[in-house]
Amino acid sequence: MRQSSRMTRSKKQIEARLADFEQACRDAGLKLTHQRLEIYRELIRSTDHPSAETLYRRLQRQMPTLSLDTVYRTLATFEERELIARVETVESQARFEVQLERHHHFICDRCHSIIDFVWETFDKGCARPASLERLGRISSRNVIVRGVCNSCLAREKVAAEA
Repeated sequence: MRQSSRMTRSKKQIEARLADFEQACRDAGLKLTHQRLEIYRELIRSTDHPSAETLYRRLQRQMPTLSLDTVYRTLATFEERELIARVETVESQARFEVQLERHHHFICDRCHSIIDFVWETFDKGCARPASLERLGRISSRNVIVRGVCNSCLAREKVAAEA
């Protein structure tokens, strides 16, 4: 199991992802508006799996006419066309990401950060239980691990030593 290298994206990687996005929009007959492009660009830059509200706050300064409703509708459109993924959390707000390659999520119970990780042995070797197969066709398998992240553990250690 290893943490995903997604945490750092070069300018070249961002531009390549944007080019793929633009082509996907053309292929889907989806109009490529300035708002859609900027919302997607902000998602590419993000490593924190932002909510619609977080994206809105980040984009509001550079796009003062952008509405929260537009952000919600745009994210729904992107998700419907599988250009982004929704990260399932127990919080009331949906969180989103651009990375669509197979990976899983560690969610910190304290700070609520979401950290991507790759678990190759699970992805390659995990047999699906027959009880799930009887329910219907499985469309995805994702692991969500909950716990306390290293940053929170370090803060607790410092506080305990003080």
